[in-house]
Amino acid sequence: MVPLLLLLLPLLWGGSLQQHPGYELRVQESVTVQEGLCVHVPCSFYPWNSWYSSSELYTYWYRNGDKTNHDDPVASSNPDKEVKTETQGRFLLADPTTNNCSLDIRDAKRSDSGRYFFRVERGKSVRFNYQKKMLDLQVTEKPHIQIREPLESGHPTELACSLPGACEGGLPLTFSWEGATVDLLDPQTLSSSVLTFTPSPRDHGTNVTCQVKWEGSWWTTQRTIQLNVSYAPGNLTIGVSFRNDTAFKNLQNTSLSILEGEALRLLCEADSNPPAKLSWFRRSPGLNATLLSSTAILELPRVGPAQEGEFTCQARHPLGFQRVSLSLSVVYPPQLLGPSCSWEDQGLHCSCSSRAQPAPSLRWRLGAGLLEGNHSNASQVVTSISEGPWTNSSLSLHEGLSRDLRLSCEARNVHGAQSASVLLLPGSPHSCRCVTEEQQGSWPLVFTLIRGALMGAGFLLTYVLTWLYYTRCGGPRSRRQSS
Repeated sequence: MVPLLLLLLPLLWGGSLQQHPGYELRVQESVTVQEGLCVHVPCSFYPWNSWYSSSELYTYWYRNGDKTNHDDPVASSNPDKEVKTETQGRFLLADPTTNNCSLDIRDAKRSDSGRYFFRVERGKSVRFNYQKKMLDLQVTEKPHIQIREPLESGHPTELACSLPGACEGGLPLTFSWEGATVDLLDPQTLSSSVLTFTPSPRDHGTNVTCQVKWEGSWWTTQRTIQLNVSYAPGNLTIGVSFRNDTAFKNLQNTSLSILEGEALRLLCEADSNPPAKLSWFRRSPGLNATLLSSTAILELPRVGPAQEGEFTCQARHPLGFQRVSLSLSVVYPPQLLGPSCSWEDQGLHCSCSSRAQPAPSLRWRLGAGLLEGNHSNASQVVTSISEGPWTNSSLSLHEGLSRDLRLSCEARNVHGAQSASVLLLPGSPHSCRCVTEEQQGSWPLVFTLIRGALMGAGFLLTYVLTWLYYTRCGGPRSRRQSS
């Protein structure tokens, strides 16, 4: 029974003792040091009251994974316990009698990186490994640059460069800074370990390098960081895409004209960090504006006169906002109303109106002659007036009237043309009939289709009536026989 208890004691110490509050360890769990420099790791431990005995107290640091019964420690307070050759004279322990387990590391090497655990021994009754809380040591080649974040455009800030673990009493260090951000600064400020500057949007994404040297030595090291500068939206641009074109072209001004019926896509872009939230409004926000889209793209599948007006893109950001507006105008070919004519005491009076964007020009054709603009003589008076998208024209004829007289009204703009004619009927000098003869621009196809449909229906009706006549009535021959 006694031998069994002796075998269980190490397990009890490794388990229950580890959970006992008397075995508490306080140590900095993560430490970074520059290669070739020094670092002090503060540490303290709290033993059980039963530890206090006449036996000597020894402390050790072991590399994680090593076995304490046959592997050498990296540091030892026991003069009879050898340490690893690679850490001899560099890993030094403090006096354990004051519950001090601090570790001093000198001339740190890259191979020192790793995890370590602390062990305490006192006689044969106390042999304990503090493996619940370990030291994680990282040996680096580069200095450390501390940034006062966040970096905001227009607000002064500091970059502090340091070399963790610089040994006391060693050679003095010199610092220098490089990068596009610091090129315009006073050269005297670039030799300090602390760099003060005011970031701007152009500094975002640029690199800053801190270089450290030992005076009187060839040894040098450096670290480079990339700046992340926050700044409010700027340089708002609007891109346009027509029909099914996926590529956007930036507008060079704040106005745009588009043909009626076209598909239009508007893209808003803003330069900011982090990216701004983009929205589209009808009119300007705050002026009874209507939210159209909460994304950067606004789609107008079929543009008409109802879409004319102001469209505004707004970029919202924690550091501010910006807006850009676009004035959209819809253009279309002439839509002709008339002409209409009436007989008056002094002759024939005709009027014609047309609506288009831009406003159309109207002219009259009288036989082979062309009447344009406003003019008046003994036989005719032409008056034309334009207001907004409308143009109205009137023609009064006092002489030269005859049967079969043909006159027409023509409306034109850069997007198309339309015309209609008036024909005076023979034998009826005081009556006239309007006949649509020719249309150009966006309307000819519609009228051609209508005309074709009516002609087709006429032919079909004639065929049906003829077939009924011969099948039901027997045609002319059947009538002669019956008589």
